[in-house]
Parts: sequence; C-alpha cells; structure tokens
Amino acid sequence: MTELIKAKDRDMVIQSLQSGVVPRRGQHLIQVGRAEEIKALIRDLDRMADGGSAIRFVIGEYGSGKTFFLSLVRSIALEKKLVTAHADLTPDRRLHATGGQARALYAELMQNLATRTKPEGGALPSIVERFVTLAVTEARERDVNPDVVIRERLSHLSEMVGGYDFAEVIAAYWNGHDSGDETLKMNAIRWLRGEFTTRTDARHALGVRTIVDDANVYDQLKLFTQLVKLAGYSGFLICLDELVNLYKLANTQARKSNYEQILRILNDCLQGASVGLGFVMGGTPDFLMDTRRGLYSYAALQSRLAENSFAVNGLVDYNSPVLRLGNLSPEDLFVLLSKIRHVFASGDAAAYLLPDEGIQAFMAHCSQRIGDAYFRTPRNTIKAFVDLLSVLEQNQQISWKDLVAQIDLKREANPDLLRAESNGADAGSHAETDDDLASFRL
Repeated sequence: MTELIKAKDRDMVIQSLQSGVVPRRGQHLIQVGRAEEIKALIRDLDRMADGGSAIRFVIGEYGSGKTFFLSLVRSIALEKKLVTAHADLTPDRRLHATGGQARALYAELMQNLATRTKPEGGALPSIVERFVTLAVTEARERDVNPDVVIRERLSHLSEMVGGYDFAEVIAAYWNGHDSGDETLKMNAIRWLRGEFTTRTDARHALGVRTIVDDANVYDQLKLFTQLVKLAGYSGFLICLDELVNLYKLANTQARKSNYEQILRILNDCLQGASVGLGFVMGGTPDFLMDTRRGLYSYAALQSRLAENSFAVNGLVDYNSPVLRLGNLSPEDLFVLLSKIRHVFASGDAAAYLLPDEGIQAFMAHCSQRIGDAYFRTPRNTIKAFVDLLSVLEQNQQISWKDLVAQIDLKREANPDLLRAESNGADAGSHAETDDDLASFRL
C-alpha cells in the first residue's frame, strides 16, 4: 500500500513549486533523472569523508533545475553525516570584497549551517557543543582536565592562517560551558558566526585580536572544516548558488578579484589541500563560458575548466569539475509530472485530478506550442502543471480536456500570443524572471 504524504509536506512542496522555487523539504518526492550526475556527486562526498576534497560547477540555463540539484545534493550529504551550508550570491554577498560583502556571505553560510539532526539550519551551537562533549568524554577516559584535551585537539590549527585565535574562541566556549557563563558561550558563537565588526569588541569579549572579515573568509571556512571533522562529522559541504551575480558585476576589478578567489578554492580542492571540504557552485553557461565577463575571461580558470576534448557525440566526462545539467527527456518529464500529481493528491492514487492521458496531453501541448524549451527549463512547465492541478482541484465541475481546449481557443483568438510564447520560452534561457508563460494562464 502506498504511504500517504503528510499535509504539511504536501503543502510545502506544492506551494514552492507553484512559486517557482525549490521546496526546503520533500525533494525526494519529486526527484527524477540526473542519475549519473548524482552518482558523480556521491563519489565526491565519499572522497570528502575519506579525507579528500571536492569542487563542482553545476552549469545550466535559468530554470533548468540547478537549485533543485544543489538542494538534493545537500540532503544526500546530510545522510552521509556531513555538515552542509548554502547561500545565494547577491550584490551584497560575494566571495571577495572590501565593503563587508564577503563577511555577509560567511554570515549567511553560518546561519544556514545544517546537520542531519538540524536540517533546517542553525546548527552551529550544536556542532561546537558536540566537539566539547567528545573532548569531555575523552578527558574522563584519560582522567585529565577537559581543557587539556581541547587544547591538544586544536593544537594543529595554530599552523593554519588565523588558527590560533580560532582555537582560543573554541577554548573560550568550553570555559563558558564549564563555568556556566552563558555570555561567554554566546560571544564565542557570535565570533564564529562573524558577527563581531571590530577587533576591539572581540578582544574585550574573548581575548582574541582577529575577527572574521572580508580578507579571511575562505581561511575561516577551512578552519571551521577542521572543527567539523573534530566534532565527528565526515566533512563540510558548501553550496553556493546564483554565481551569475559575479558575472553581472559591472566593476572589472571586483569581478576579477572574485574569480581569483574561485581559482584559489579550485586549486586547493583539486590538490587535496582542504581536507574534508567541498564546494558545489551553481551558475549559467554565460557565467562559465563568456570570454569577456565569465570564468573563461580568466585564463587560469579557463584552462582548468575547459571541456574534455574527447567528450563528443553525446559522451560526458563526469569527473570534470564542470557538471552540465542536460535537458530532461520526455520520459523523465512524464515521471516528474506524475510525481507532482501524486504529491498533489497527498499520495492517494484515487484522488488524482488528472489521468495519465491528461499528463500526455499537457506535454503534447507544451511541445507543440513552445518547442523544446520546456525540456531545457522545466521550472516553467512545473509551475504551469501545478497551476492546472490547482484549477482542477478548485473547480471540480470542469474537465481537464475543457481546460486544454480553452487554452487552444485562446491561441486561435490571439495569434500574436503564440509568437510571444515562443519568444518568451527562448528568452527563458537568458532571463531569470521569465517564470510564467502566457500559454498556461488558465
């Protein structure tokens, strides 16, 4: 017997899809295709757990499923006992900056820190607490002071950039834990979150002379990875989406500085210098391949990210740092829409609002009216399909056949609309805001 889907999970998935965004939970309910890409990322996660590092650039058109793919990878990483963090790059959040934008990105990552027991984020205190608990347990076994064990376990961090003060902050957290000083514990967490804005405040609160700022964000992430490993987790996966915002930077020097930071991360990960640390970055083809403004405009990145010259005629190299999200096949899209129908009905096959014949007719309509763009950008198709189901649910006296016929009659009455649809669908590959195709406004 098929298990019913909880109303809370059903509503979360449907509302997200209808808004054109990725649901925070329940991705497994609608996952289809991308099998080889997922296998490649799972190999990366296993390598990170074994003490290696990884980096991937997930490249696809707007609406092709990059954000969903990154979200799915994060959920897999959590199941494999990794810690994850994610953030979207925006004009106010970058990898490199001088006006606080890089620290803002770091703060966003720390806010979205997740573990298997805290998948929604906010896991920083529990990670530090777990490290302290493991140290206390070891101290009892060795019959020594926990402070001694904590210092020993953090001693190797002093060899890394900023490692001494990082270790002092963790030690301060333990002192607050041991003495019941909640203010000291909170100050340590604030420092780790990047919330201190002046060194003077940090020195008064914790006795350290550095803070997280634009210049040391990546070094701080490498230090935090070591803490994650010491706390018993397998590794630390960072997912960065909307890297196209770096491509959009008007200032050439700012764009170049961010690309230099990406090069530094790429070199560290490919050389295995960042133990247990992995990056998955989502961007558009323009962000990667534009030789004037994209990553290919930076010669060192172009040589490292160039496509495998032997991967031609349908062959794909899944070991390359660049992972391109190909089009969904018609079969994959049918399965996807079937799963959405299943979620919409809360897992009850008897409550399906649309038969298989209706899904096929909907797909045929998409293909005839829009062409292959609906394979390249499934977001628009998914939104339209959920809109269709929503209308059917609220107007049960109407047949799905009547709705499709009604759409076609609109086309005949307004031939200019068809041309607008076709142009709009093609523009969806280049314009992020092209989320609603006129052909599905019922």
